[in-house]
Amino acid sequence: MGEETSTPPQGPEDHEPLTEGQIRAATVGELQVHGGPIELADYDPAWPALFARGAARIRAALGERALRIEHTGSTSVPGLAAKPIIDMLLVMADSADEGTYVPDLEAAGYVLRIREPDWYEHRLFKGPDTNVNLHVLSEGCPEIDRILLFRDRLRANDPDRELYERTKRELAGRQWKYVQNYADAKSAVVEEIIGRARAEAPGSGAGRDQRGGWAWTRGSSRRVGALA
Repeated sequence: MGEETSTPPQGPEDHEPLTEGQIRAATVGELQVHGGPIELADYDPAWPALFARGAARIRAALGERALRIEHTGSTSVPGLAAKPIIDMLLVMADSADEGTYVPDLEAAGYVLRIREPDWYEHRLFKGPDTNVNLHVLSEGCPEIDRILLFRDRLRANDPDRELYERTKRELAGRQWKYVQNYADAKSAVVEEIIGRARAEAPGSGAGRDQRGGWAWTRGSSRRVGALA
């Protein structure tokens, strides 16, 4: 993150929490200090409708350029407590080609907050009204399969969903300078659950980079932990 040249994504065995410098380098605009515990809300049946409203807005802005829009993160899993932030995944032909989508999303009220050229050219936008983390990745990115594998595992497997919620609640009560720090702290349990999902569904093609966050577990946002 923040490098001038692209570097290979890290594998789970190489994962380390993001440094403050890395978080700052990826942030567009002012970096917000969280400075406290994380708010978790019980599952709200209204969350899918908030996702659907956002998806319709994005499709109206981008048309067929929006190749895929998915509800991800904990708000996409019925029964799971979550930060009350709707994580959305937008798949574009090339997320690095900002001219093909950023102006139209900005016109629709979205604000670019994260730019990661060295992590799958990931971009993250905040929404215009509902608290949304809109993640943008390119078609064919292995992280897409990984995110959806994790989501679908939590939807279908009660023991893993309960394990994940217990872990989240324990971590959420701690003090965190940045939400990304909380997201990084979930990496071990996220990877454990993904490992079981892969073992039971060989050939799923899930990606192997576990840095999930900017809650898409990177913080709020960024990757499965901030997606989660």
